[in-house]
Amino acid sequence: MSAPERIPSRGVTTTDPVFAELLARGELTVRGRIRDASNAALYCTVAHDGREAACVYKPVAGERPLWDFPDGTLAQREVAAYEVSRATGWDLVPPTVLREGPYGEGMCQLWIEAAPESELLALVDAQEPEPGWRAIGFAEVGEGRTALLVHADDERLRRLAVLDAVINNADRKGGHLLPTADGRLYGIDHGVTFNTENKLRTLLWGWAGEPLTGEAVDVLKGLQGALEASGPLTATLAALVTSAEVAATRARVAALLESGRHPEPSGEWPAIPWPPV
Repeated sequence: MSAPERIPSRGVTTTDPVFAELLARGELTVRGRIRDASNAALYCTVAHDGREAACVYKPVAGERPLWDFPDGTLAQREVAAYEVSRATGWDLVPPTVLREGPYGEGMCQLWIEAAPESELLALVDAQEPEPGWRAIGFAEVGEGRTALLVHADDERLRRLAVLDAVINNADRKGGHLLPTADGRLYGIDHGVTFNTENKLRTLLWGWAGEPLTGEAVDVLKGLQGALEASGPLTATLAALVTSAEVAATRARVAALLESGRHPEPSGEWPAIPWPPV
Protein backbone atom coordinates (compact mmCIF):
# COMPACT_ATOMS: atom_id res chain seq x y z
CA MET A 1 0.00 0.00 0.00
CA SER A 2 1.40 3.38 -0.99
CA ALA A 3 1.79 6.15 1.60
CA PRO A 4 -0.89 8.84 1.51
CA GLU A 5 -0.16 12.00 -0.46
CA ARG A 6 0.83 14.68 2.06
CA ILE A 7 -0.85 17.98 1.24
CA PRO A 8 1.28 20.93 2.33
CA SER A 9 -0.30 23.77 4.28
CA ARG A 10 1.31 26.40 2.08
CA GLY A 11 -0.55 28.11 -0.72
CA VAL A 12 -3.88 27.18 0.83
CA THR A 13 -7.00 28.83 -0.51
CA THR A 14 -10.49 28.44 0.81
CA THR A 15 -11.65 27.59 -2.70
CA ASP A 16 -9.68 24.33 -2.71
CA PRO A 17 -12.44 21.75 -2.09
CA VAL A 18 -9.89 19.05 -1.28
CA PHE A 19 -9.20 20.62 2.10
CA ALA A 20 -12.82 20.90 3.20
CA GLU A 21 -13.45 17.28 2.21
CA LEU A 22 -10.27 16.09 3.89
CA LEU A 23 -11.00 17.93 7.16
CA ALA A 24 -14.66 16.91 7.26
CA ARG A 25 -14.38 13.27 6.20
CA GLY A 26 -10.82 12.23 6.96
CA GLU A 27 -9.69 9.99 9.79
CA LEU A 28 -8.27 12.06 12.64
CA THR A 29 -5.17 10.78 14.41
CA VAL A 30 -4.00 12.70 17.48
CA ARG A 31 -0.24 13.28 17.44
CA GLY A 32 0.14 15.60 20.43
CA ARG A 33 -1.25 18.48 22.44
CA ILE A 34 -0.54 22.18 21.89
CA ARG A 35 0.30 23.04 25.49
CA ASP A 36 0.27 26.84 25.31
CA ALA A 37 -3.37 26.92 24.17
CA SER A 38 -5.95 28.14 26.70
CA ASN A 39 -8.40 25.40 25.65
CA ALA A 40 -7.67 21.82 24.64
CA ALA A 41 -6.01 21.99 21.24
CA LEU A 42 -4.68 18.79 19.68
CA TYR A 43 -2.18 18.53 16.86
CA CYS A 44 -3.43 15.85 14.48
CA THR A 45 -3.15 14.39 11.05
CA VAL A 46 -6.22 13.81 8.92
CA ALA A 47 -6.24 11.25 6.11
CA HIS A 48 -8.83 10.48 3.45
CA ASP A 49 -8.86 8.98 -0.02
CA GLY A 50 -5.08 8.73 -0.25
CA ARG A 51 -4.41 12.24 1.01
CA GLU A 52 -3.15 13.48 4.35
CA ALA A 53 -2.59 16.86 6.03
CA ALA A 54 -1.76 18.25 9.45
CA CYS A 55 -4.55 19.95 11.39
CA VAL A 56 -5.67 21.26 14.76
CA TYR A 57 -8.61 19.63 16.52
CA LYS A 58 -10.29 21.49 19.39
CA PRO A 59 -13.00 19.35 21.01
CA VAL A 60 -15.94 21.11 22.62
CA ALA A 61 -15.34 18.94 25.70
CA GLY A 62 -12.00 20.66 26.21
CA GLU A 63 -13.33 24.23 26.24
CA ARG A 64 -12.97 26.24 29.43
CA PRO A 65 -16.17 28.03 30.52
CA LEU A 66 -16.20 31.80 29.94
CA TRP A 67 -18.46 34.26 31.74
CA ASP A 68 -19.36 36.19 28.58
CA PHE A 69 -19.77 33.33 26.08
CA PRO A 70 -22.20 30.41 26.37
CA ASP A 71 -20.54 27.12 27.30
CA GLY A 72 -19.70 24.77 24.47
CA THR A 73 -19.93 27.32 21.65
CA LEU A 74 -16.31 28.23 20.90
CA ALA A 75 -15.80 25.60 18.21
CA GLN A 76 -18.85 26.83 16.30
CA ARG A 77 -17.54 30.39 16.49
CA GLU A 78 -14.22 29.28 14.99
CA VAL A 79 -16.11 27.78 12.05
CA ALA A 80 -18.31 30.87 11.74
CA ALA A 81 -15.21 33.09 11.53
CA TYR A 82 -13.90 30.92 8.70
CA GLU A 83 -17.21 31.18 6.86
CA VAL A 84 -17.20 35.00 7.09
CA SER A 85 -13.57 35.08 5.96
CA ARG A 86 -14.49 32.84 3.07
CA ALA A 87 -17.33 35.17 2.11
CA THR A 88 -14.94 38.15 1.97
CA GLY A 89 -12.75 36.40 -0.58
CA TRP A 90 -9.66 37.44 1.39
CA ASP A 91 -8.84 33.92 2.56
CA LEU A 92 -7.64 35.04 6.00
CA VAL A 93 -8.71 32.03 8.10
CA PRO A 94 -7.47 28.49 7.37
CA PRO A 95 -10.12 26.01 6.23
CA THR A 96 -12.14 25.04 9.31
CA VAL A 97 -14.99 22.56 9.83
CA LEU A 98 -17.15 21.27 12.67
CA ARG A 99 -16.98 17.49 13.01
CA GLU A 100 -16.83 14.50 15.30
CA GLY A 101 -13.41 13.43 16.49
CA PRO A 102 -11.73 11.12 19.01
CA TYR A 103 -12.99 13.28 21.90
CA GLY A 104 -16.37 14.25 20.53
CA GLU A 105 -17.56 17.14 18.40
CA GLY A 106 -15.10 19.93 17.82
CA MET A 107 -13.58 22.20 15.27
CA CYS A 108 -10.92 20.92 12.88
CA GLN A 109 -8.66 23.46 11.15
CA LEU A 110 -5.86 23.02 8.64
CA TRP A 111 -2.43 23.45 10.25
CA ILE A 112 -0.49 26.43 8.90
CA GLU A 113 3.30 26.53 8.95
CA ALA A 114 4.30 30.09 9.81
CA ALA A 115 7.43 31.74 8.44
CA PRO A 116 9.47 32.61 11.56
CA GLU A 117 11.44 35.35 9.85
CA SER A 118 8.36 37.47 9.18
CA GLU A 119 8.14 40.46 11.53
CA LEU A 120 4.68 41.94 12.01
CA LEU A 121 4.97 43.28 15.58
CA ALA A 122 7.76 45.06 17.41
CA LEU A 123 8.64 47.07 20.51
CA VAL A 124 10.67 50.18 19.70
CA ASP A 125 12.37 52.79 21.85
CA ALA A 126 10.70 55.75 20.18
CA GLN A 127 7.75 58.10 20.46
CA GLU A 128 6.56 57.62 16.89
CA PRO A 129 6.66 54.64 14.55
CA GLU A 130 9.09 54.55 11.65
CA PRO A 131 7.82 54.45 8.05
CA GLY A 132 6.21 51.12 7.32
CA TRP A 133 4.91 50.71 10.87
CA ARG A 134 1.78 51.69 12.77
CA ALA A 135 1.56 52.59 16.46
CA ILE A 136 -0.56 50.48 18.81
CA GLY A 137 0.37 52.10 22.11
CA PHE A 138 2.98 52.21 24.83
CA ALA A 139 3.80 49.14 26.90
CA GLU A 140 5.70 48.74 30.16
CA VAL A 141 8.92 46.81 29.63
CA GLY A 142 10.22 46.78 33.22
CA GLU A 143 12.13 49.02 35.59
CA GLY A 144 9.74 51.90 34.94
CA ARG A 145 10.54 51.94 31.22
CA THR A 146 8.05 51.98 28.37
CA ALA A 147 8.37 51.14 24.71
CA LEU A 148 6.17 51.78 21.73
CA LEU A 149 4.32 48.71 20.48
CA VAL A 150 3.93 48.80 16.70
CA HIS A 151 2.60 46.60 13.93
CA ALA A 152 3.54 46.51 10.26
CA ASP A 153 1.69 48.82 7.88
CA ASP A 154 0.69 45.78 5.86
CA GLU A 155 -2.39 45.44 3.66
CA ARG A 156 -2.85 41.86 4.85
CA LEU A 157 -3.10 43.06 8.46
CA ARG A 158 -5.45 45.83 7.38
CA ARG A 159 -7.80 43.30 5.84
CA LEU A 160 -7.63 41.24 9.01
CA ALA A 161 -8.49 44.34 11.05
CA VAL A 162 -11.66 44.72 8.98
CA LEU A 163 -12.56 41.06 9.41
CA ASP A 164 -12.03 41.34 13.17
CA ALA A 165 -14.36 44.34 13.30
CA VAL A 166 -17.04 42.35 11.47
CA ILE A 167 -16.79 39.22 13.64
CA ASN A 168 -16.20 41.24 16.85
CA ASN A 169 -12.97 39.45 17.71
CA ALA A 170 -12.20 39.76 21.42
CA ASP A 171 -8.73 38.23 21.24
CA ARG A 172 -6.52 39.25 18.30
CA LYS A 173 -3.05 38.58 19.71
CA GLY A 174 0.28 38.55 17.98
CA GLY A 175 0.53 34.77 18.32
CA HIS A 176 -2.68 34.47 16.31
CA LEU A 177 -1.01 35.93 13.20
CA LEU A 178 0.55 33.35 10.87
CA PRO A 179 2.47 34.74 7.89
CA THR A 180 3.63 32.05 5.49
CA ALA A 181 6.66 31.68 3.26
CA ASP A 182 4.54 32.24 0.14
CA GLY A 183 3.40 35.68 1.32
CA ARG A 184 0.00 34.83 2.73
CA LEU A 185 -1.25 35.77 6.17
CA TYR A 186 -3.70 33.77 8.26
CA GLY A 187 -5.45 34.56 11.51
CA ILE A 188 -6.31 31.78 13.94
CA ASP A 189 -8.04 31.28 17.33
CA HIS A 190 -11.47 32.78 16.76
CA GLY A 191 -13.38 31.17 19.61
CA VAL A 192 -14.33 34.46 21.29
CA THR A 193 -16.13 36.16 18.42
CA PHE A 194 -19.65 37.17 17.37
CA ASN A 195 -20.76 38.45 20.79
CA THR A 196 -23.72 40.81 20.60
CA GLU A 197 -21.86 43.34 22.79
CA ASN A 198 -18.85 45.27 21.54
CA LYS A 199 -15.89 43.10 22.57
CA LEU A 200 -13.29 44.11 19.99
CA ARG A 201 -9.82 43.61 21.47
CA THR A 202 -6.93 43.62 19.06
CA LEU A 203 -3.35 44.61 18.41
CA LEU A 204 -4.37 45.96 15.00
CA TRP A 205 -5.42 49.48 16.01
CA GLY A 206 -2.95 51.19 13.67
CA TRP A 207 -5.70 52.33 11.29
CA ALA A 208 -8.25 53.29 13.96
CA GLY A 209 -10.44 56.12 12.74
CA GLU A 210 -8.94 56.17 9.26
CA PRO A 211 -11.05 55.76 6.11
CA LEU A 212 -11.60 52.22 4.90
CA THR A 213 -9.94 51.29 1.62
CA GLY A 214 -12.10 51.05 -1.48
CA GLU A 215 -11.43 47.31 -1.50
CA ALA A 216 -12.73 46.99 2.07
CA VAL A 217 -15.87 48.95 1.24
CA ASP A 218 -16.59 46.66 -1.71
CA VAL A 219 -16.04 43.57 0.47
CA LEU A 220 -18.34 44.94 3.17
CA LYS A 221 -21.04 45.63 0.59
CA GLY A 222 -20.76 42.03 -0.52
CA LEU A 223 -21.08 40.86 3.08
CA GLN A 224 -24.09 43.09 3.56
CA GLY A 225 -25.85 41.36 0.70
CA ALA A 226 -24.83 37.90 1.90
CA LEU A 227 -26.16 38.74 5.38
CA GLU A 228 -29.64 39.76 4.26
CA ALA A 229 -32.46 37.73 5.79
CA SER A 230 -32.45 35.30 2.86
CA GLY A 231 -28.73 35.62 2.17
CA PRO A 232 -26.43 32.59 1.93
CA LEU A 233 -24.13 33.70 4.75
CA THR A 234 -27.10 34.23 7.06
CA ALA A 235 -28.17 30.64 6.53
CA THR A 236 -24.65 29.36 7.15
CA LEU A 237 -24.12 31.38 10.33
CA ALA A 238 -27.56 30.50 11.69
CA ALA A 239 -26.36 26.93 12.19
CA LEU A 240 -23.32 28.11 14.16
CA VAL A 241 -24.27 31.14 16.28
CA THR A 242 -27.52 32.61 17.63
CA SER A 243 -29.97 34.66 15.61
CA ALA A 244 -29.16 37.66 17.79
CA GLU A 245 -25.45 37.23 16.99
CA VAL A 246 -26.18 37.01 13.26
CA ALA A 247 -28.22 40.23 13.53
CA ALA A 248 -25.37 41.90 15.45
CA THR A 249 -22.93 40.88 12.71
CA ARG A 250 -25.25 42.38 10.11
CA ALA A 251 -25.42 45.58 12.19
CA ARG A 252 -21.63 45.81 12.50
CA VAL A 253 -21.24 45.58 8.72
CA ALA A 254 -23.85 48.30 8.26
CA ALA A 255 -22.13 50.53 10.84
CA LEU A 256 -18.76 50.13 9.13
CA LEU A 257 -20.27 51.08 5.79
CA GLU A 258 -22.10 54.04 7.30
CA SER A 259 -18.99 55.44 8.99
CA GLY A 260 -16.62 54.48 6.17
CA ARG A 261 -13.85 54.19 8.73
CA HIS A 262 -11.98 51.67 10.78
CA PRO A 263 -13.45 51.44 14.30
CA GLU A 264 -11.79 53.05 17.30
CA PRO A 265 -11.55 51.68 20.84
CA SER A 266 -14.87 52.17 22.62
CA GLY A 267 -13.40 52.80 26.05
CA GLU A 268 -15.98 50.38 27.49
CA TRP A 269 -13.73 47.32 27.16
CA PRO A 270 -9.96 46.81 27.27
CA ALA A 271 -8.79 47.60 23.74
CA ILE A 272 -5.72 45.33 23.70
CA PRO A 273 -5.77 41.65 24.71
CA TRP A 274 -3.50 40.49 27.49
CA PRO A 275 -0.99 39.05 27.16
CA PRO A 276 -0.60 40.68 23.73
CA VAL A 277 1.27 37.71 22.24
